[in-house]
Amino acid sequence: MQLSEQEIIRREKLDALRKLGINPYPANLFPVTHTSKQVKNDFAEGKKVVIAGRLMSFRIQGKASFAELQDSEGRIQVYINRDEICPDEDKTLYNEVFKKLLDLGDFIGVEGELFTTKVGEKSVRVNNFTVLSKTLRPLPLPKTDAEGNVHDGFTDEELRYRMRYVDLVVNPQVKEVFVKRTKLFNAMRNFFNEKGYFEVETPILQPIAGGAAARPFVTHHNSLDMPLYMRIANELYLKRLIVGGFDGVYEFSKNFRNEGMDRTHNPEFTAMEIYVAYKDYNWMMEFTESLLEHCAISVNGTTETTFGKHKVDFKAPYARVTMTDAIKQYTGFDITGKTEEELFEAAKGMGIDVNDTMGKGKLIDEIFGEKCEGNFIQPTFITDYPKEMSPLCKEHRDNPELTERFELMVCGKEIANAYSELNDPIDQRERFEAQLKLSERGDDEAGQFIDFDFLRALEYGMPPTSGLGIGMDRLIMFLTNNQSIQEVLFFPQMRPEKKQIQLDDDAKELLEIIKRYDRASLVQIKETANMSNKKWDKALKTLTGNGIVKVVKTDDSLEIHMA
Repeated sequence: MQLSEQEIIRREKLDALRKLGINPYPANLFPVTHTSKQVKNDFAEGKKVVIAGRLMSFRIQGKASFAELQDSEGRIQVYINRDEICPDEDKTLYNEVFKKLLDLGDFIGVEGELFTTKVGEKSVRVNNFTVLSKTLRPLPLPKTDAEGNVHDGFTDEELRYRMRYVDLVVNPQVKEVFVKRTKLFNAMRNFFNEKGYFEVETPILQPIAGGAAARPFVTHHNSLDMPLYMRIANELYLKRLIVGGFDGVYEFSKNFRNEGMDRTHNPEFTAMEIYVAYKDYNWMMEFTESLLEHCAISVNGTTETTFGKHKVDFKAPYARVTMTDAIKQYTGFDITGKTEEELFEAAKGMGIDVNDTMGKGKLIDEIFGEKCEGNFIQPTFITDYPKEMSPLCKEHRDNPELTERFELMVCGKEIANAYSELNDPIDQRERFEAQLKLSERGDDEAGQFIDFDFLRALEYGMPPTSGLGIGMDRLIMFLTNNQSIQEVLFFPQMRPEKKQIQLDDDAKELLEIIKRYDRASLVQIKETANMSNKKWDKALKTLTGNGIVKVVKTDDSLEIHMA
């Protein structure tokens, strides 16, 4: 491992601490009595406290120093006087340990009394301190110049997401997003529990990837010798529980979809789904309004939030627009009664990229997504979806071409999806079979499996039921004004980190030659390099072994290509 100069110095300090008999990673507990926030909120001159945290700044001033400690709730200033922590002749703890062997980022614990400085800063006068953890890498802290301008810091998005542990330390405002995320989950859970609904858990590994149309992650169970799919949705299991006699069940589920990644999609995401017996989608719309109003107030103290350039208000009630009316309003085209061919031609005429694998449902979805979706900024229920788009949804009571379904749109994005659930087992079987035919035709968003056990459950009878699903990651994006899903996930999925490869001089020289040619015969590259066979073999092995270049066999020779 190649160490930087600062990393080498920190390891030398680590050794120096040990030589002084100080364990830089002590095993015993440290009896913290207060956090930084508790100190400030319950401040009393002379009060004794024990606090701990990271050193985030130093001001060494001869025999006395000021420093800032950062803990889970903020920062607090500490004052360290040499003669107070070293009352005897031995001043090693201050002169050697504190002044020379500690670095920014190190964890220390301090004992002392509260006092106020001459400039009114609430502080801790330290009587004793303990080294709790020595850091071996420097924190990428921002620097302030003489004019007060802040430079550097930890701002690169890829590094921030990859090393969230550093991001949380040096960008403390990031933590507030995740505090609000927890508030959201707690608010929603309390809302459901107060109404008597039951929180449950359903399988993550499933024999059939059901409940949604999505490409699953597949694994293999050795003992059962069978494929298993990571959950793409928990819907069918929750409805089995309604069959079993529960009146209301909900789950916060981790779902997994082996699909694209962008600023609003992560292959692992969190959804909340709730199913309530003897209800329909009209009841669920009112329930959803009340739920989201409650959540917004719990998270932000108000129903209003900002998302990008938009001011959004989650106060109920929300507008209601049928999908047919939305498409007619923004395209002038009426989808009522149209055949697949007519929808295909209409979509093409609107400049939408469509192909012959798409059925009626997919074509309507593409038209709505391209031409209508972005127009709905304030929370709006889009209702009454065509039957082809909703294989698990009950047929509309007034129009057999439609279903009793709504999606809640905010700032052009869907954050909730709900149905009057289909509980006719014969109709459900026919819908599954129709979806399977679309899948076989090439529609990759149609259902690829039929869950026969779920059909069997329906045959035992499921009462009229309404279900709601909410994308929790997307909802917290709206409530914290974050445009990227990566900002609201502690550890978003990332591409593998590129290895830092150390090349010797011969490998570097060979690489530069290969770069000049990009593609050339192995013989030509070797002649140009003019290396001994031993150096050539070693340099080429280093480059190919680390995936930097590759040797490709052509019809008449071997060529070296950049990988």
